[in-house]
Amino acid sequence: MVVKGRIITIISNLFYVETDNNQTIECTSRGIFKNKEIKPVVGDIVKIDNENNSILEVCDRTSYIKRPKIANVTRLIFVVSAKKPKPDLLMLDKQLAFAEFLKIEPIIIINKIDLDENMAEEIEKIYSNIGYRVVKTNAKDLEENTEKIKDILNNNISVFSGNSGVGKSTLINGIFKKELTEEGEVSHKNKKGKNTTTSTRLYKIKENTYIADTPGFSTFDVYEIEYRELYRYFKEFNKYNNKCEYLDCTHIKEESCVIKSNVGKDISESRYNNYKKIYEELKDREEHKW
Repeated sequence: MVVKGRIITIISNLFYVETDNNQTIECTSRGIFKNKEIKPVVGDIVKIDNENNSILEVCDRTSYIKRPKIANVTRLIFVVSAKKPKPDLLMLDKQLAFAEFLKIEPIIIINKIDLDENMAEEIEKIYSNIGYRVVKTNAKDLEENTEKIKDILNNNISVFSGNSGVGKSTLINGIFKKELTEEGEVSHKNKKGKNTTTSTRLYKIKENTYIADTPGFSTFDVYEIEYRELYRYFKEFNKYNNKCEYLDCTHIKEESCVIKSNVGKDISESRYNNYKKIYEELKDREEHKW
C-alpha cells in the first residue's frame, strides 16, 4: 500500500517519515534516487510503500535549501540578540538577502531585549522600516514569548537560524515546554557561543505546523547569489532599480548612483555598508573559485 508522509529527520541513510495518521515509519530509499537529480531530504513530502518501508517518490517542492539540505520551508526565522552576544547584523543581512533569493518569507526575532533596550529598538527600526516583520522577545518571559512565536509559526514550516548563544534553542524549547534542542552556552570571557546542535530535524507543533532547528544555518551558503545580482535581494533598493546613470551600476564606486545618494535617508548606513561587504565577499569568492 502506498501512503504519503513527510520526512522529519534522516539518520545514517534511514529516513523517518511521519504519515498523515501521525505514524513515524523508518524507511530506506532502495537506491532508486542514485541516478536522479532529486534525492530525499528533511521536509520532503514523499510517497512510500509501507509494506517494505521504502520511499517511492519525492513530491514537488515549494522550496529547497542546499546547505543544510531541507525542503518545503515557508518561513525563515532569524534570531539575533540585543546583547551577549553582540548582534551580528552582517550575518543577519546575509540571511535576509538569501531569504529574498529563495523567495521564502523571513521573520526577525530580537531576543534578550532586557539586556539592551536601546539596541533592540535600533535594530527594530532599521528592519521594520524596510518592511520586515520584527518580533522582540526576552527568553526570561517564555510564556508571553511563546504566544508571539506560535502565531508566526502557524501553518508554516519554519527554520530557526541564529548564531550560537542568541537564545534560539531556548525559544524553541519554550514552545514545547521541554528540552528538544541544545545550544552552546555563551562564554563569559568573549561572549561567544559554541554550536552543539548536530542534526536536522522537524518538530511538529500541530497539524501543518513544523519547526526545524538545524546546524549550519548561521553560515548557510549565500554563495548561490551572483555578486552582480546582490542588489536585487536588498529589498529597499528595489524602488531605485534602473534609475542609476549606468545600467551596470554596482552601487559602490559610481558617483552618480541613486542608491548611494539615498544612504542615510531611506537606506540605512549599516545595511548599505553590509551590502558592500557581502558584495566584495561574493565577488572575491567567484573570482578565486578555481
